[in-house]
This record gives sequence, structure tokens and C-alpha cells, in this order.
Amino acid sequence: MIEAIGLGQTYSSGGRPLAVLKDIDLTIEAGGFVAIVGPSGSGKTTLLGLLAGLDEASSGTVSIDGVNLARLTEDERAKFRARHVGFVFQSFQLIPTLTARENVLVPMELLGDRNPNGAPIEARVVDLLDRVGLGDRMDHYPAQLSGGEQQRVALARAFANRPKILFADEPTGNLDAETGHHIIDLMVELNQDFATTLVLVTHDPELAARANRIVRLSGGKIIEDTRTDGA
Repeated sequence: MIEAIGLGQTYSSGGRPLAVLKDIDLTIEAGGFVAIVGPSGSGKTTLLGLLAGLDEASSGTVSIDGVNLARLTEDERAKFRARHVGFVFQSFQLIPTLTARENVLVPMELLGDRNPNGAPIEARVVDLLDRVGLGDRMDHYPAQLSGGEQQRVALARAFANRPKILFADEPTGNLDAETGHHIIDLMVELNQDFATTLVLVTHDPELAARANRIVRLSGGKIIEDTRTDGA
């Protein structure tokens, strides 16, 4: 589903090149649950951004489902992400002037009349919010929701267009432990139900243990790639 070959990312720092990622080779199979871990500054979020096509690499290539992202224009990459990729971030990134229902509706509307499963779009929004336990809160605005509820809206939004891949960057970082565990349970459940490939960046070893594969970074390089039993 995802293939990175010779991936590298270099930034300029004080007029000098700073290599954040170095010669990354990584293949992620369809339907897998991969956790990317490592200390702060190891390149986790940078790698996630490159794999998702949010940023362009300084070197190497990334392909998703056989499509080389480097061969797409910026607009083409944005359209590709809208159709095939979902995101969940630490900061929720909900639109504050829209209700929960409207936030989940946004990615569907961006694809025009396209409907992932043939059901009425509004019915799909209701179903997703019901599945994350917010069926009675769908007309509330983000400011009226707790952090855990906002992240559940973000989860429903991420699955709105039935993405092939879900990228999650520290999705429990702003939540207490109990709420974070509930969010991960929901994410794993939805991921399994929709047969989505899940790529997760986390500093939480307990969360990483839920994955069936752990990729460990240090100094911008992969130093360990381990299969696990997951949960």
C-alpha cells in the first residue's frame, strides 16, 4: 500500500543543511497497523508527512497504492489525499464555526457528488457519529464538546470517505489516559471494520504495542522494524 525508497529530508538551519531523515526504505502492506516511534527530533512526524504526501521529500520517492506522489502536481496530490487518505492529529483541527455533523460532512462535500458507499451522504454522517458515540451531539460546535468528543468527531471525519490509509499523529497527545485509550479502541475498531491501513506516530509505548508492527526511528534513520502480536 505504501512504499518509500531512499527517502530523505533536509532543511536549512542557520545557512547549513540539516538532515532530518536519511535514506529511509519502508514498505507498509495493505491493512497493516504500523506504529512509528522514537525520541523527540528523531523524524517521526516528518516521515509521516512525507508518507502522506503532505510534504515533498528532498530525495527518494513515496508511492501509495502504486501511485508515485512525486509525479503528481500539488493539486493532484491534494485530490489524491482527499479520495484515499484520512488524517487524525493531536490538535483535532475541527472547524470551530461548524457543528460536529458539518465537520464530518466537509470531506464528502469536497469530493462533490461522490458517495463512497451509495448511501445518502447525510445518512453516512449520522452513522459515523453514532459509531463514535456522538449521535446525540452532532449539532454541537467544537467549543461545546470535550477534548475526547472533539477527537471522536475528528475520527468520524477521517473515515468519511472510506480512506485506504489513515495517518494519525499523536492522536491521544492532548487527552487524559482513560480518554486516550477509548479513542484508540475506536480507531482500531473502525480501522478493522473498514480494512484501512493505519500508520500511527506516537511516543506512548502502550499505544505502540497495539500495532502489529513497530518502526523505531533515531537520528532520522530506521534502527528497528519489529512485528508484534498487536491487540
